[in-house]
Amino acid sequence: MAEKAVKNVTLVGQAGVGKTMLAEAMLHLTGRTSRLGGHAGTKPTLDYDSQEGARGFSISLSMAPVIWKDVRINLLDAPCYPDFVGDAYTSMAAADAAVFVVDAGDGPQVTTTRLWYAAEEQSLARAVFVNRLDRPESDFDSCMDVLRERFGNNLGAITIPMGTGDAFSGVIDCVHMKARHLENGKVVEENIPAEFADAAQDAHDTLVDLVAEADDEIMMKYLDGEEITQEELEGLLGTAIKNRVFVPVFAGAAVKEEGIISLLNAIVAWFPTMADFGPIPLVNGEQLDISPDDDRPVAFVFKNLNDPQNGRYSFMKVLCGTITPGTELMNARTGKSERLGHLYTMCGRETTEVKSVAAGDVMVVPKLDVLTGDTLSVTGKVEASEFRFPNSLYRVAIEPDARGTEGKVYDFLQKSAEADPTLKVGRDEETAQTIVSGIGEAQVSVLLQRLKERANVSAHIVPLRIPYRETIRRTSVGHGRHKKQTGGSGQFADCRLRIEPNPDQGYEFLDEVVGGAIPRGFIPAIDKGVQETMKGGVLAGYPMIDVKVAVFDGQFHPVDSNEMAFKTAARLGFQDAVQGADPVLLEPMAHIKVTVPDSYAGAVMGDVSGSRGRVEGMTASAPGETTIEATVPYAEVTDYATRLRSLTRGTGEFELEVEGYEQVPRDIQQRLAAEYQERRASGEK
Repeated sequence: MAEKAVKNVTLVGQAGVGKTMLAEAMLHLTGRTSRLGGHAGTKPTLDYDSQEGARGFSISLSMAPVIWKDVRINLLDAPCYPDFVGDAYTSMAAADAAVFVVDAGDGPQVTTTRLWYAAEEQSLARAVFVNRLDRPESDFDSCMDVLRERFGNNLGAITIPMGTGDAFSGVIDCVHMKARHLENGKVVEENIPAEFADAAQDAHDTLVDLVAEADDEIMMKYLDGEEITQEELEGLLGTAIKNRVFVPVFAGAAVKEEGIISLLNAIVAWFPTMADFGPIPLVNGEQLDISPDDDRPVAFVFKNLNDPQNGRYSFMKVLCGTITPGTELMNARTGKSERLGHLYTMCGRETTEVKSVAAGDVMVVPKLDVLTGDTLSVTGKVEASEFRFPNSLYRVAIEPDARGTEGKVYDFLQKSAEADPTLKVGRDEETAQTIVSGIGEAQVSVLLQRLKERANVSAHIVPLRIPYRETIRRTSVGHGRHKKQTGGSGQFADCRLRIEPNPDQGYEFLDEVVGGAIPRGFIPAIDKGVQETMKGGVLAGYPMIDVKVAVFDGQFHPVDSNEMAFKTAARLGFQDAVQGADPVLLEPMAHIKVTVPDSYAGAVMGDVSGSRGRVEGMTASAPGETTIEATVPYAEVTDYATRLRSLTRGTGEFELEVEGYEQVPRDIQQRLAAEYQERRASGEK
């Protein structure tokens, strides 16, 4: 039977609520798989990565295309463990609707709430699947109360459960007013049992009240006391969901496969397609017309995946036209042409080659030089709106376990970062460290495990080196004299230097020599010798800043003096002057902006104070939320992503920017200076 529509639906929500099991149930009930994957010892179709099996949760976006009632539904199973939630954001950019999976006992949690507002920002149609109603602690009514309290009163139940816990036996379709359950994998539809009749009627009446708002004419008719017909109700549901004036809620238990058929039926009947939303906004403020009459293909990349066997796969959504194998399109970001040699659909890790992909559908293309968010078109001038990603503020330094493997490690990290926009890799030349930025510890742990499995090299995390600075607090004079006789021509240079603080003005060098005590040709060598010494530091091995240096006297030898001798004398003179100039160590300061539920504000402020920081302001950023601004030494917050998650049970968010330097306490300065002397004594840099 020919497919007549394509709908892209992403499954999102708190980690561990059964999103993947819901997708596995859909695969099974639609006949895509022969048994329910990931349950009772069966191998999952979607969580196929070895790290997913070891950790017990999804870490990468998976696709699960199914056919139901002649409609192709591309399910996007998004990981929502906090460290891997970036794929959930990209999946929403490719989806026509998002189904939020919620545990019937726990209700919506932190990640669900964050993703809900992200979907709202993208004007994405939403639905809720209340899962695990077969568990003893489940409570559908309480869950609905929390959902409405958190997300608004426009949520209404399309299906409600028949019983909960051990008594859960199926669902009631409150649109068609029928009870539905499975027997031997087949749907059984029957009249609503008497004990659930009142609850079903209440849910039906609430539905009518909510969706009537989608049409002004029908709303007026309804307010005048006229009945809304069944045909009108079903028509209103599609309009209300598409226009986001109504959020449907479904009840079920994925492991028992109950409630799944009702959800599939609703997706087919009422969920929107890409064409329902009209023109697509572009980065330049223009809009892309997605008229079926326009056959010029446009596609955008919403996910890259590095497959250990097959290399790079790019997940793409076709926005306009039809793409066939061999199509050449231009990347708006790079201006380079890309040939799409092979096109695939993907179910878990299984790929199936296809001959064409039309607008609104998704595909997988191998071996393209593209990044997540790239748009490909005939002209190369079309660029879809940018993605929003969580902040990558968990920063660690990575070192290879074996010398000689640095290049291999760095190349792997770079390729991983190209595939995952929430990973950033860079080289800090000042501290000579490779820095990886991500969302959290688990993400970096998986990265290092994959490095070992796929690149056959290993690396480990080391503490971040803090870019301290040195400076001086008073004026001082120093004398540097370099004299060396080796039997032939020797080396001789003598200079006297005055140094003084130069706050916020950087380095300044003055030539105050008079009477030819030092020939002008050697003055630049003295300047260079001072700068080289400042770069390596004097107190604790960190660069020195904001110092004014004047050379005012000295001696030279007409034969033995040279530039190298004066560079050495300058180094000695500068080091001598610093000893009397009250040298101090400066540390970088971080300005942090932390948003947390009100109940955690005290804990965050206490942590700031305990980290040598100072709170600079508090504001009510949203109902029930407080935003705290503070300045804290950067050395105290390099692990703040992990610490805040622990302090607030994952509910806090923060921004961090390193700006400015302040003097470190004397005890820390003494410790760092002592460590520097120990390194020098042992021959380390």
